[in-house]
Amino acid sequence: MRNLRTMLDEIDKRLLNALQQDAHLTAHQLAETLNLSPSQIGRRRQKLEADGVIRSYTAQLDPRRLGLSVQGFVQVHLGTHGPEHSRSFARLVATRAEIVSAWTMTGDADYLLRVYCEDLPALNRLIHEVLLPHKAVSRVHSQIVMDQLKRDGPLPT
Repeated sequence: MRNLRTMLDEIDKRLLNALQQDAHLTAHQLAETLNLSPSQIGRRRQKLEADGVIRSYTAQLDPRRLGLSVQGFVQVHLGTHGPEHSRSFARLVATRAEIVSAWTMTGDADYLLRVYCEDLPALNRLIHEVLLPHKAVSRVHSQIVMDQLKRDGPLPT
């Protein structure tokens, strides 16, 4: 299977960059920027969506304006490994709105969770009342974000 990245031409890359900056751009606006017709832009966009390069369109919200003043990363270490424990932990993660991203990891920790909480007591409850009671979890290590130097940015194309 060929790498899809090598199959993208420069126009596709420019289109993707423009959409990552502002997904609300219309076909007409994109056509002006990329020097193509709106119908060509529409066809390219549809192909990128069909190929799964563009997975979805979302709004980026300001966590502070939503009352979420604490951003943190939580490393989760399992004491018991196995498919059922992994599935059970994945189900738990999927049910918690505070956990906005979750990764399985190599190295010391088994999982890395990115969380947003109202305040420190809410983070404490998440750790002590939700994560640590899970039967497979042996320990967690949390880090609180002091400042985010770079926002989640566009992917390189």
